[in-house]
Amino acid sequence: MTIGSFYPPQRTLMGPGPSDIYPQVLQALSRPTIGHLDPLFIGMMDELKQLLQYAFQTQNTFTIAVSAPGSAGMEACFVNLVEPGDKVIVCRNGVFGDRMRENVERCGGVAVMVDNNWGEPVDPALVAQALESNPDAKIVAFVHAETSTGALSDAEAIAKLAREHDCLTIVDAVTSLGGVPLLVDEWQLDAVYSGSQKCLSCVPGLSPLTFSEKAVAKIQSRQAPVQSWFLDQSLVLGYWSGKGKRSYHHTAPVNSLYALHEALVLLQNEGLENAWQRHKDAHLELREGLEQLGIEFVVDEAHRLPQLNAVYIPDGVDDAEVRKTLLERYNLEIGAGLGALAGKAWRIGLMGYAARSENVALCLRALETTLK
Repeated sequence: MTIGSFYPPQRTLMGPGPSDIYPQVLQALSRPTIGHLDPLFIGMMDELKQLLQYAFQTQNTFTIAVSAPGSAGMEACFVNLVEPGDKVIVCRNGVFGDRMRENVERCGGVAVMVDNNWGEPVDPALVAQALESNPDAKIVAFVHAETSTGALSDAEAIAKLAREHDCLTIVDAVTSLGGVPLLVDEWQLDAVYSGSQKCLSCVPGLSPLTFSEKAVAKIQSRQAPVQSWFLDQSLVLGYWSGKGKRSYHHTAPVNSLYALHEALVLLQNEGLENAWQRHKDAHLELREGLEQLGIEFVVDEAHRLPQLNAVYIPDGVDDAEVRKTLLERYNLEIGAGLGALAGKAWRIGLMGYAARSENVALCLRALETTLK
């Protein structure tokens, strides 16, 4: 058997992720590989931490990139902060809130569910009720930007409620980091994880993560060992720490970290506020065109993610056939619905490098022609 090299086509990625990658980021991937304990690489890691602190808007010392995708960032937060028997308020308004529940239960914790309808943000009033009814709760977990529906929740309000009841917060910011305001220190969020492949337009496979001092103290005071060796952040800290000699934990994905560094440099150069505005502007262009096609959004405008647009599939339209045509004829990828929205909605991403007028124009023209 003879297998040749793989050469993928040039797609335009406008689904829920991964997003189109910046050309400069792809170039960074091809730079010479050096050792993950090389002094020059360690210097780059220190810069990467500073760039992540800027992206998260935090001064947290423990701000790193987990060497695995956003799902591992999620698990890192739960396995480190949830001990057997801990009660956790879990907000569920889509697929990823339910994954939080699974993590709590696998850690031996007790998940108290706060449910909201798909397409709606988390209701702080329901969170307040759950906290009043469960005074022994230790953590509040919620998704800031629900990728399955395109709904944006009020992280600041939920975190304030958690603090009033002496609870830590675990926050899913996989789709929000770099696309909408995310102010970790101002909102006093405790454990926040994201992904490299969404609004940062980097290669998939890394999870930016930041822990507050309170979260680190919780890890250090655990009675039970962290159930995952690889994701035990007390061990990883020795590799990412700037104090003294770095200790070996695992072989870091060197070239992928080059790529994340470059993506964050691009974000720094553009400016966070400018990046947020660019995503909003692209959304408004897309919204105008979709409304002209008679396509309706799942989420009300006030709670809508500009970078992840969930829209209802028009009556009588074959979901899979449309997405297949877009892919084969236009090299354009949009996402299918998940969970309760499977077969009922499309998810159109405007993340990072994809949040450009030419992408919006391509998507609208391709959809119009295909639907006809």
